[in-house]
Amino acid sequence: MEDPMSGTLPPLVEPAAELTKEEVARYSRHLIIPDVGMDGQKRLKNAKVLVIGAGGLGSPALLYLAAAGVGTLGVIDFDVVDESNLQRQVIHGQSDVGKPKAVSAKESIAEINPFVDVILHTEQLTTENALDIFRPYDLILDGTDNFATRYLVNDAAVILDKPYVWGSIFRFEGQVSVFWENAPNGKGLNYRDLYPEAPPPGMVPSCAEGGVLGVLCASIGSIMVTEAIKLITGIGEPLLGRLISYDALEMRYREVKIRKDPETPKITELIDYEAFCGVVSDEAQNAASNHTITPAELKAKFDAGEEFELIDVREPHEYEIVNIKGAKLIPKDRILSGEALAELPQDKPIVLHCKSGARSAEALAALHRAGFKDATHLGGGVLAWAKQIDPSLPTY
Repeated sequence: MEDPMSGTLPPLVEPAAELTKEEVARYSRHLIIPDVGMDGQKRLKNAKVLVIGAGGLGSPALLYLAAAGVGTLGVIDFDVVDESNLQRQVIHGQSDVGKPKAVSAKESIAEINPFVDVILHTEQLTTENALDIFRPYDLILDGTDNFATRYLVNDAAVILDKPYVWGSIFRFEGQVSVFWENAPNGKGLNYRDLYPEAPPPGMVPSCAEGGVLGVLCASIGSIMVTEAIKLITGIGEPLLGRLISYDALEMRYREVKIRKDPETPKITELIDYEAFCGVVSDEAQNAASNHTITPAELKAKFDAGEEFELIDVREPHEYEIVNIKGAKLIPKDRILSGEALAELPQDKPIVLHCKSGARSAEALAALHRAGFKDATHLGGGVLAWAKQIDPSLPTY
């Protein structure tokens, strides 16, 4: 009998009735591993796994889950393939640019393993649909890159008593853990035990803002799939109560123990996660209200020869990739700290911009506090400028 306080867990999924002759040939290298064997492979065949996002982590996760013989794979992604994805999202190819990521992922999975049933969810995950989408699946893999979705996934999984594997990547570092509030070994915990509150808006940049080493996705994604296989088949000790942190530059893995926080509120319903995480601070939202201009309005200022100072609040390496002609680079942190305030003109209007508008809104709030009451910012940032005004500019 399973020791209720051991690190192992009973198999998550009951075995399928049988494997076909073709499946036995395909999975032979699994079948000759005593710990997996026919029983484990039948459990994989009977498993239903939902992968949230067919992006950096979802790409290797979906490919290896399919190759491993997971019988049903759900893919939730409402985005389309962009050329900037191809540096790390290996489930997509050049011919998939412009195609829905979920559709592209399904086509790649079919090439890897035609015995896998793929269910597509091409809508955005929300509080309205999360429970209905999650309900049919045995296990969830979450590799999303924003805190609002992470907390939504966690809370929906807790309410439905679903285990899930969580992964995160940024630049050269990654993290992986397993969360299951009501795990049968008595060691259950959830994402809020690790991160009770989301970091302040702008504190942790996304991969789109800070970048990620492409191959890091494979390193972290493969760990996520390993944990999924262990949970489904009941082998090994899962990362429940443990966080693995990987530093690619040091080539070093570290383990951190996670303990149940008795102060963590009981999760009984889904909430407004955008508000909970404060994707953009209230102060930034207030500053941007009535102080946001469109790319067309900025172009009109240029065309009319108006006197104003265009300030780019991104980082120097981003400025090197693409910049709006005439913009002066002053990174956001120098504005927030007050260091750069003396460099700003007092005798002409100021227009701020960043990549997409979030960072410039935060910088705008700081300028308003400092007395630059007429400062504005560019809604949509350089991405909107490139899309609407100057398509010759590269995007990233």
